[in-house]
Amino acid sequence: MDITSVTSYRFARTRADLALAPGERVLAGGTWLMSEPQPDITGFVDITRMDWPDLEVHPGGLRIAATCTIRRLVDFSRATHTPPWPALAAVTDAAHALLMSFKVWNTATVGGNVCQSFTAAAMVSLLAALDAEAIVWTPDGGERHQPVASFVTGQMTNTLAFGEVLRAIEIPASALTATVSFHKMALAELGRSGVVVVGRRDIDDAVTVAVTASTLTPHVFVYDAFPDPALLAADVRSPADFFTDALGDADWRREITVVLAERVRRDLEESR
Repeated sequence: MDITSVTSYRFARTRADLALAPGERVLAGGTWLMSEPQPDITGFVDITRMDWPDLEVHPGGLRIAATCTIRRLVDFSRATHTPPWPALAAVTDAAHALLMSFKVWNTATVGGNVCQSFTAAAMVSLLAALDAEAIVWTPDGGERHQPVASFVTGQMTNTLAFGEVLRAIEIPASALTATVSFHKMALAELGRSGVVVVGRRDIDDAVTVAVTASTLTPHVFVYDAFPDPALLAADVRSPADFFTDALGDADWRREITVVLAERVRRDLEESR
């Protein structure tokens, strides 16, 4: 789509180039920004020339650059790694959770998906369940860290202030070594997910269950041991922000969330 309000387009190559003028917006893949009119945007600042390594493996886990494409992450997740990280098996499921073609994967970025902050954001669903942290560069030259689960504050809203730029996402090794179960449901066979539940079992049998897509914000429930089915059902039913739209009523989303959470719990229990 032609974005007729945009009068400037520049590439950022250094951190100083990330200083935004009024009306400028950071762009990486741009698959959403270029999909519809953006009347409030007068300029794009393209960060794909920052030359950030897509993926960095280190003893503490995995760093994913904000500019890493979803395709690159999917390909990485399918490769063999030492040490093995079983949780990466869920990356492809997450990439399919939103209405996103493999063609979009080649351009859309992990950081863009998180910053767009849709309730059914494919990467948010996975990253929230894996205790991922957002690393945000601040305009004063500093940086702040925040869990992805709390970074998203609503439908297309997050905690980024003007001038802040998402630099990377960090997933801890403790979560990457976990066993993960991913379940989703949509009203239409090829439609966007209306409910996504992701669970993980750590090596000490601690269990984490993340609810997204059915609620306006991610909800993460952590248990020291396998939760009782009734407790899990009560917890995932408890959020106050189940919502209604064309993809499902709030009551439907709430009850399907309970069903999928139980499937996740059984998967994780059977994997012991």
